[in-house]
Amino acid sequence: MSTYAGTTERRLYRDKDKAILGGVCAGLADYLGFNLKVTRLLAFITFLCAMPFAIVGYIAAVFLIPSSSRAHAKADYEELRKEKLREEIRRAKPDVEEVRRRYKSMDERLARIERYVTSSRYELDEKLRRL
Repeated sequence: MSTYAGTTERRLYRDKDKAILGGVCAGLADYLGFNLKVTRLLAFITFLCAMPFAIVGYIAAVFLIPSSSRAHAKADYEELRKEKLREEIRRAKPDVEEVRRRYKSMDERLARIERYVTSSRYELDEKLRRL
């Protein structure tokens, strides 16, 4: 399996649940794995340093980045988790013949144990063990 196939698909969304203005900073912080307060502080510093460009960029981000709430993202995550679990179950499903072979082997071992326990040899072994 390649590295790309093993990674989960992340998407950039504006987070409406943590939004103050448009949710751009909250979505960026979530996407990049940054602290939300640090992301907002960096956005504020950007506004102070390059006011017109920052405002145009923020407004563009509000219109271009799709919005999403936590409930929607959580539902997507749950569906992905369930699909992975289904796939694991499909892969781990044993072959019917393999199960029959195992049960037959266990049944034979159990029959040998029963024969030993009910034999006179078992009684003799117990008496020798107690000495």
